[in-house]
Amino acid sequence: MSNQQSSTHHVYVIECADGSLYTGYTTDVERRVAEHDAGEGAKYTRGRTPVTLRYTESFDSRSAAMSREHEIKSLRRREKQRLVDET
Repeated sequence: MSNQQSSTHHVYVIECADGSLYTGYTTDVERRVAEHDAGEGAKYTRGRTPVTLRYTESFDSRSAAMSREHEIKSLRRREKQRLVDET
């Protein structure tokens, strides 16, 4: 997992209990993963807990992070799996 402490915008991929992968954006990865795990995150992850953080990327701007989130969400399942497996 890459993580640059000076960056404040993050894209993350979590693996849900059913094996599916969810990609999101946040300014606080730990808090957001805890929200997902508690069933308070995105509608998609509710009922798919527990979740495991599998991948993060950090950016200096919100727009760069949001663009990367869109790129990752556009990947096919096997491409996302390769991304998280390579870290």
